[in-house]
Amino acid sequence: MMTDILWSLPLTLVIFFVARWLAMHKIKTPLFNPLLITMIVIIAILVTGHISYTHYVRGSSVLNSLLQPAVVALAYPLYEQLPQLRRKWKSLFGICLLGSLVAMFSGAIIALALGATPRMAATILPKSVTTPIAMAASSAIGGIPAITAVCVIVVGILGAVLGHIYLNAVKIHTKTARGLSMGAASHALGTSRCAELDAEEAACSSVALVLCGIITSILAPFVFKIVLILMN
Repeated sequence: MMTDILWSLPLTLVIFFVARWLAMHKIKTPLFNPLLITMIVIIAILVTGHISYTHYVRGSSVLNSLLQPAVVALAYPLYEQLPQLRRKWKSLFGICLLGSLVAMFSGAIIALALGATPRMAATILPKSVTTPIAMAASSAIGGIPAITAVCVIVVGILGAVLGHIYLNAVKIHTKTARGLSMGAASHALGTSRCAELDAEEAACSSVALVLCGIITSILAPFVFKIVLILMN
């Protein structure tokens, strides 16, 4: 175990900070996302070196324990923008409600239309909220929480990498709209990307992250039943 700790944690940190430095100073494109690059490099090292993932994750488990404090830290930009957000709470809630419903219905309906089983559709349905909530919602409606977690990570990375590219392409420049879109579609990873760019975007994304998580956890069972009725 000691040898795992000696190499896996420093390796992960070095790769991430090098990728982050390159993204900030050399390769300034959203496609060069430090998290995505770190994952690709680590996977390549494990595969080419025939290293067990169990050995790797054992040494870097401290990073997993820091995940929850990191998500909580995203509330800081929310606090900074609280007076402005209070004035818009009705529209913020309505947008998050609509975004949550679209995310749940689209994921489950598309999955069933492509031939997925109801259980797999239930697994995909809560894909757009943060991992703990998504896994709990998936379990409650008969999905597979472990696969849900993978879907959440994929959706988060895609949003963090491509979200602002898409928003720029469709000429959405309002900070509130951009932040809400990122938080509703790609949860914590999208919010962290917003935090790198603009405080107001990050605050709105944090709002969407929290509200969409709550809405999804409450409405997921009802949405899943409606989807099954519609698709039968």
